[in-house]
Amino acid sequence: MEPVESARTVSQEPHKERKTSDLLPFSSNMTIMTIIDCLLGDKAMSTQTWTVAEAKAKLSELLERAKSEGPQKITKHGRTTAVVVAAEEWERKAARKGNLADFLTASPMRGLGLKPRKLTIRLRKVEL
Repeated sequence: MEPVESARTVSQEPHKERKTSDLLPFSSNMTIMTIIDCLLGDKAMSTQTWTVAEAKAKLSELLERAKSEGPQKITKHGRTTAVVVAAEEWERKAARKGNLADFLTASPMRGLGLKPRKLTIRLRKVEL
């Protein structure tokens, strides 16, 4: 399947401009979700894209899909501005995996015998 461009103006010949929405196989008043459904059919999507208006209107559905299907992108003016993920997934990915002391102890640089050098320049005095 070929990627579909957004409905911005493109120029194929000098002085002859057309909107890509004229080239698309569906009407320009369709929402992003409808277009995605048309293009993908019954294939499951791991990440869906919602406009801000759709996200506001269908917040409960957005949250349910984030929980059951995975991350949900929200776009504003065609650019991704937010991603909604389930709380469990966020906590799992944001969880700390040790502390700084453990990280430095496990460093592969530890046994190389590196010795830090002192600064040889004079630092300027700053009044606080």
